[in-house]
Amino acid sequence: MSELSHVDNEGRARMVDVSAKSETTRIAVAAGELHTTAEVVALVRADDLPKADVLSTARIAGIAGAKKTSELIPLCHQLALSSVRVEFGFTETAITIEATAKTKGPTGVEMEALTAVAVAGLTLHDMVKAVDPAATLTGVRLLAKEGGKHGHWERPATLEQPVTTTPQPENASAGEVAAEEISEHTEPELGEVGRSAVVLVSSTGVAAGTRVDTTGPVLVGWLADLGFSVRGPLVYADDDIEYGLADALRFEPALVISTGGTGASPTDGTPEATLALLDRELPGVAEAIRQRGTAKFPLAALSRGVAGLAGRSVIVNLPGSPGGVKDGIAVLEPLLDHLLAQVAGGGSHDNG
Repeated sequence: MSELSHVDNEGRARMVDVSAKSETTRIAVAAGELHTTAEVVALVRADDLPKADVLSTARIAGIAGAKKTSELIPLCHQLALSSVRVEFGFTETAITIEATAKTKGPTGVEMEALTAVAVAGLTLHDMVKAVDPAATLTGVRLLAKEGGKHGHWERPATLEQPVTTTPQPENASAGEVAAEEISEHTEPELGEVGRSAVVLVSSTGVAAGTRVDTTGPVLVGWLADLGFSVRGPLVYADDDIEYGLADALRFEPALVISTGGTGASPTDGTPEATLALLDRELPGVAEAIRQRGTAKFPLAALSRGVAGLAGRSVIVNLPGSPGGVKDGIAVLEPLLDHLLAQVAGGGSHDNG
């Protein structure tokens, strides 16, 4: 029978001695939802509440909460956090929260990630209570953790209760997650394998909150409809895209689709950052996406997006426009099932 780590042999609460544990890089991802009204969701997305900068305030509060975890929860160790990210998404009647905490040390950061979600959610509640005092913070839970003796852990899909969403319009707000409830008509091949995917957005404007994300939510909804477990959209400024790719790959998803940063601008560095990670390229995939776009819009030929394999993760760069994403979806959808089966070790017959 397993024993509770924070209880000694006499049943008293104790702080676990971690001095003998090895220091490793440790990452934890947690999530939660603030359930409210459609009116509040619309107001927050439009940044139109009397208390302005709702998401920015909640994000800062979540990061501060992670830093204060050892003061709030008596038996937690003080940790030197190397990174805390708090991201938000929207469903029709909820604001979703995801927090990622990272450290290098002898003990994990699960509580820091969970605290970030809880404090961010409570701050959202404080910001919206004038409009909806009945808002409810629910589902605060650990999604995944990495590092230490037990290595990688992900929350079993059977324990996850997806939040039902509605399709998001093209003017959806920055960083939102359009993770639709998985369709009953998911292709059987994809649904059986239970593949994971990450959507990554390279946009300095979206990261700064001065532009809306018109591509990430579309990709999340599409992948969810195909039966993928989707993380994101993760939003990074153009100059930080290498960190975004590292973030996207940290749990070795089957598929990473990035959007943006593929043009000829001096700040467009997604292809270079991707090439630095690839073990093998898939040039035909990238070229097919370019050709489809160029047939309708000649400037699509300027896209420098690449595709390839980083370990067992497929990475595909798409342009940062709705049209470019639409072209990418059209090219990828008939290829994904066979491509991912090959990468996983099946479907190995030669296609030329």
